[in-house]
Amino acid sequence: MNILFASPEVVPFVKTGGLADVAGALPQALTALGHRVKVILPLYKCIDHKKFRIKRISVFAGNQSITIGDKKYDFDVFTASDKNSDVEFVFVANDKLFGRDGVYLDPVTGEDYPDNDERFIFFAAAALDAARGIDFRPDIIHANDWQSGMIPGYIATIYSDDPYFKNSRTVFTIHNIGYQGHFSKKTFDKLGLAGTYYSPGSPFEYWDHVNFLKIGITTSDLTTTVSETYAREIQSGNEMGFGMEGILFYRRNDLFGVLNGVDYDVWSPQNDELIPFNYSVKDTSGKELNKKALLDEAGLRSNGKRIPLIGAISRLADQKGFDLIEKIANRLFSLDIAFVLLGTGNDNYHILFKEMEKIYPERVRAFLKFDNRLAHLIEAGADMFLMPSRYEPCGLNQMYSLKYGTVPIVRKTGGLADTIKDFSMYPLEGNGFVFEEYEAERLLDAIQRAILIYKDRATWEKIMKRGMTADLSWDSSAKKYIRIYEKALEKEKVTL
Repeated sequence: MNILFASPEVVPFVKTGGLADVAGALPQALTALGHRVKVILPLYKCIDHKKFRIKRISVFAGNQSITIGDKKYDFDVFTASDKNSDVEFVFVANDKLFGRDGVYLDPVTGEDYPDNDERFIFFAAAALDAARGIDFRPDIIHANDWQSGMIPGYIATIYSDDPYFKNSRTVFTIHNIGYQGHFSKKTFDKLGLAGTYYSPGSPFEYWDHVNFLKIGITTSDLTTTVSETYAREIQSGNEMGFGMEGILFYRRNDLFGVLNGVDYDVWSPQNDELIPFNYSVKDTSGKELNKKALLDEAGLRSNGKRIPLIGAISRLADQKGFDLIEKIANRLFSLDIAFVLLGTGNDNYHILFKEMEKIYPERVRAFLKFDNRLAHLIEAGADMFLMPSRYEPCGLNQMYSLKYGTVPIVRKTGGLADTIKDFSMYPLEGNGFVFEEYEAERLLDAIQRAILIYKDRATWEKIMKRGMTADLSWDSSAKKYIRIYEKALEKEKVTL
């Protein structure tokens, strides 16, 4: 089938979060299964034209435009091919909207760009015009997150009778329901739709505002999210559904959870080019060498003792469980462990970890930055990986950790619940350590349980290898998406 995959960010071109990893890997897995996939995204200023050999598609020649409210935006269409796959990448371009230093946020103010509504209305409209221009008739249009929410919105309204998209069905994926694209009522006037579409309870109205995530959920033929547990959690109440729980429950028969996969070409200790010592489940000796390299880089010392090294790579925010870590920080770092953190986020957590470094200079090191090489070294060198999230739609690092023999310590939520089984409860199947209640004491208990088992080298080795042999590749997830696409094609099309 022909699949048009629309995403606001895609690896290797631009990334702010896990969505970009998904948008880079899933289309390749779909292509490997024999389907024709084109990925479409905005052409941001940060994307390197020369590096990715990006070229303008001459059929457009800068003569296309999109009207948004009383403004008209010209747009060009560019393309690039990935030498490692048959996926074609298509970029819609307008320098006024996307020729900026930030992707979603203004780096000067740290705030969302005030015209993000117009930027992503443009993206949705231009993506559909670009598909027509390159003569790609999609069977499935797979839109991702709120920035793509108006794509199914347009297919269900002004494009509903368009012969070009007559047989197209839309699938909309929620990667994190906490980000919704919520704008004032004035945004509706920019959509180019008849005023009759804006009424209480309609897809285009949300508490007398416009919410792009709601539009995507309510106008797509099927909606997915990135783990089975998260699909259930976001229907359970406001704490997890962020106001969308009723809408999702109403569409529960059209909502599916599909766990993200791992690109083992990038994340595997056997062939990882970013770590100093490669290793495999058959010979794990390189892991100890990576641990020593990580301790040396962090300036930490084990003093010849076999102590556990706990790693964390994360955005420093309450959602990721750092409020729990803050409550137990002194007791945690008084334990006989080493701890290495990589990430940035809220200032109060920057201050916390810098203070912990001063108090426990031989045990704690915080790298408050983004560093891909160091992220790989932490996965390879740490004994345990900490992810105590309040909620976690899918999570990728716990899956990377399994492959690297780095035993996860996680909270039972979302994709963490779907991938990590508690060793203490299931000693014959457990691949990590899990706590359920979102409480600091329960987190500390899980860490202490892991430290205790770590002292039993033979048992620890079994847990490591259990994780390393698990298959969480994109192949399985891609096959599930194909079945969802087939369900969408069998459905009567959503029209408004």
